Amino acid sequence: MFFGLEWYWWLVILAILVISVPLKVKFLKWWNKRSRKKEQHGKWGDDE
Repeated sequence: MFFGLEWYWWLVILAILVISVPLKVKFLKWWNKRSRKKEQHGKWGDDE
């Protein structure tokens, strides 16, 4: 046991981190692309 957790909980935590980091990077890239498109609109977010 390490910090009071069994070994398999550390595997679960590691798996969640391994999955979430690439998803976060992908989301940030998407969000940056989306926010750049929004900046091209008028001051009040008009689509025209």
